[in-house]
Amino acid sequence: MNRTIRTARTARTARPVRAAAHALAIAGLVLGLGACSAESVDEAIAKGVDTTVDEKYEVTYEVTGKNVDEITYHGGAGEAMEPELETVTSPTLPWKKTVELRGIMPPAVMPVAVDAGGADITCTITYKGKVIKEAKGEGMLTAGGCVAVSPIVG
Repeated sequence: MNRTIRTARTARTARPVRAAAHALAIAGLVLGLGACSAESVDEAIAKGVDTTVDEKYEVTYEVTGKNVDEITYHGGAGEAMEPELETVTSPTLPWKKTVELRGIMPPAVMPVAVDAGGADITCTITYKGKVIKEAKGEGMLTAGGCVAVSPIVG
């Protein structure tokens, strides 16, 4: 068992070092926060959150392959963290849908195949011409489709 015994000498030298470190940290906070008022910080945060929550964006979902029984996707309805799901039963493939989402609502498209072994499925989510999520075959089926982070916050 190792024990550390503090002597009066080590305690005397540790106190000033610890006090200096605390003073330096507090000074950094004061100087850093002093550069902007509390009102401007609050306003900036509120403005950023409001803008992000209300900002609308479009994504295009695509599903290709065969033997897809239904496709479920976020279509823009509902709340950002509780989007309502829309479903297409017996879709004709290839299937493509452009939707308008808002804020932090994640784009998601989930093809469902009853016969997973016979399904050959690919799903993609495209934002401004760039694929932001793609999944194929078994990897897509085990991941539950294509789900991406909202491109306006991600």
